[in-house]
Amino acid sequence: MDAPPELAVAVAQFAPTADTRINLDAMRTLTRKAVSRGARLVVFPEYSSYFEQPLGESMVTASQAVDGPFVSELAALAASERVHIVAGLLERANDPGRFHNTVVAVSPAGELVATYRKQHLYDAFGASESRWVVPGDLDEPQLFTVDGVRVGMQTCYDIRFPELSRRITDAGADLILVPAEWVRGPLKEHHWRTLLTSRALENTVYVAAADHAPPSGVGGSVIIDPMGVELASLGEQTDTVLAWVSPARLAETRRVNPSLAMRRYRVEPR
Repeated sequence: MDAPPELAVAVAQFAPTADTRINLDAMRTLTRKAVSRGARLVVFPEYSSYFEQPLGESMVTASQAVDGPFVSELAALAASERVHIVAGLLERANDPGRFHNTVVAVSPAGELVATYRKQHLYDAFGASESRWVVPGDLDEPQLFTVDGVRVGMQTCYDIRFPELSRRITDAGADLILVPAEWVRGPLKEHHWRTLLTSRALENTVYVAAADHAPPSGVGGSVIIDPMGVELASLGEQTDTVLAWVSPARLAETRRVNPSLAMRRYRVEPR
């Protein structure tokens, strides 16, 4: 019997700005580069549509609906390049003084196929994301499928909370995407790699994480397999890198390490 096909996934690392047009231009360039290498799914960072540091009123003003111009242009890019694209969006919220930190997934048909609103806000290490961001509801994970691989999404600080990754895995994910703006600081690069690797190992899933390039983010965008092996990674530069998600590798890992089947606890929202 033939092995199931592998999925080429790219993480695309850049430094989003307070100019959405510049951000989209960078995303077009990186998408085309990834597709030229064979990518079928391209993952961009958190806050890809618009970003400035510190968070402030301008980000509320720059927020858009999920059917607004940013996602429309992203969908047009996905359709023209025949690829799935995932990226962070400032989504307009009902609260007039805040926004949602949202991740959207668009398909080669130019359709929005999944969304995720960040659930755990970065009120840590001196930051206060909740001042500006409305947390997402604890909804059932939205998965989408690319070439037979089931894909789930979470965002940045969420990776410090293993229950969310487990919930996404329980929903059927083979691959978890982590768009991020992982802020620089003492030991933060170490935390980034350790947490991402842990989420892959404990859930026996692939993890693909796309961070901001410096000076704000640590960079280090990475793709990790279910055994914790780093398949591809970036340093601090703007670029894209690609690896293959193998259903056969996933199945073999879960046969050798059946930890998901052996666990004695379940995850429940609170």
